[in-house]
Amino acid sequence: MIPRVTFAVVLLCTAFPLFSGDLPSITLQPVVESAARQANISPRRVSWLLMGPTTDAVIDSRWRDSAAAIPPGSLVKPFAALAYAQGHDYRYPRYECRGDETGCWLPAGHKQIGIVDAIAHSCNSYFRELSKQLLPARIEGLARRFGLTPPPDAPSESYLGLGSAWRIAPLDLARGYQELLRRRQQPGAAPLIEGMRKACRGGTASSVGAKAGSMEMLAKTGTAPCTHRDLLPAVDGDGFVILIGPADNPRHTLLMRVHGVPGLVAADIAGSVWKQFTAGGRAP
Repeated sequence: MIPRVTFAVVLLCTAFPLFSGDLPSITLQPVVESAARQANISPRRVSWLLMGPTTDAVIDSRWRDSAAAIPPGSLVKPFAALAYAQGHDYRYPRYECRGDETGCWLPAGHKQIGIVDAIAHSCNSYFRELSKQLLPARIEGLARRFGLTPPPDAPSESYLGLGSAWRIAPLDLARGYQELLRRRQQPGAAPLIEGMRKACRGGTASSVGAKAGSMEMLAKTGTAPCTHRDLLPAVDGDGFVILIGPADNPRHTLLMRVHGVPGLVAADIAGSVWKQFTAGGRAP
């Protein structure tokens, strides 16, 4: 079976006053290197962007050409879902996920599933069905409103992040999630945010929730083809994770990519980065 490339979006927000006023110059490199080595992964395989959500300013980055568009995998799912909702009275459907039979990454399937769990568990079956009812013009319009490159004329499966047709720059993607958080009170957004919260409680980013302790986080994972040309070994996919925290008072966003691993592993490394900062009384 061809390995899937998983993207995870982890939004990290802190309750610490470190960033009141002007944003200082900081670096995540020491804790990223430590977390990567704990996972037996070379730090060279990890890219990241750390941003302040109220200003969209990049606080720290090690991501070569973060303005170049890449396939972001399942990180597009919340935006596809919102585009669907805007054309259906902001009502999300329920579908039956039968695993392999309906094209999901989980062989046994997720059974009957609604939007919150579909986001939390990144259910491909759910979004396959949703994307069949999604008009290209509607998702193109929503993408532009969120500062994302619209998907090209392509099979509807690109709307759930399969393949490499829909490409978005990492910097734009992180800002798109920040915009989604700003619109959390608008129709259709709340179930998506709750799905990201649930992803940390027991979904595809549960390792983040475990490491964050009592602090609630928001996260999204996904899968996409590898676009590296300079890292060995060559692989089919990379893991992505975006973290936002704290869930109810977002202050910072961390987008991370790890070469050659699924999003679950990327989320675990991002969770370790968060834990190391908070354990030392420091937070990004």
